[in-house]
Amino acid sequence: MKEKKEDITPPYVRYFAPVTRPFPDFDFFFIKPLRQKAVKLLNLQQGSRVLDVGCGSGASFPYLVSVVGSSGEVIGVEISPEFSINARRRVEKNGWKNVQVIESAAQRVKLTGTFDALLMMAAPDVYASQEALDNIFPHLRGNAKVVIFGAKTSSNPFGRILNPVFQMVFSKFSFPTTPSLNHQPWQILAKCLETFDVEEYFFGWIFLASGSVLTRNG
Repeated sequence: MKEKKEDITPPYVRYFAPVTRPFPDFDFFFIKPLRQKAVKLLNLQQGSRVLDVGCGSGASFPYLVSVVGSSGEVIGVEISPEFSINARRRVEKNGWKNVQVIESAAQRVKLTGTFDALLMMAAPDVYASQEALDNIFPHLRGNAKVVIFGAKTSSNPFGRILNPVFQMVFSKFSFPTTPSLNHQPWQILAKCLETFDVEEYFFGWIFLASGSVLTRNG
């Protein structure tokens, strides 16, 4: 079944991707520290094979490549054609021979081999989707590290007041299929992991979480 354009390219991507396309290495300055920390939590090594699902324009690629080295491999998965173009331009500009971008929904992506780690940055349609996780997790080795970054509703006193506004803005710029924000959007994923840790930022509206794949999934 052919997917509708709005199901593979949310509003913010349609506006944002073309504007940033001439700048292949663009990334938001305030996201960079969290992106770097997310990659550090993956515990990658030289030669590691890592999966970046919902890779967007590939902003995490530089940090992943710097750790896995030329002997490792980075596979990015992105549903949006607009963002996939940007990600491939980033790869081409930097001359990375060990980075591949696959344009596909996480629920149906065809993967080969096993991966040492999984990164999902701002990808609630992936980490909150049982179908997507069921498709991806068989390709993760036992004890592989999984790191997610995303938005949530806040339990902070100040944040709670503005939660309705934050939820409205989030829904306007997301896919039609994106789950509504809640306090624990990682609940489905957490059942597949052990040693699951969560850190909150920006009044509790942003989180960074990590854990290890249960051995039985290896």
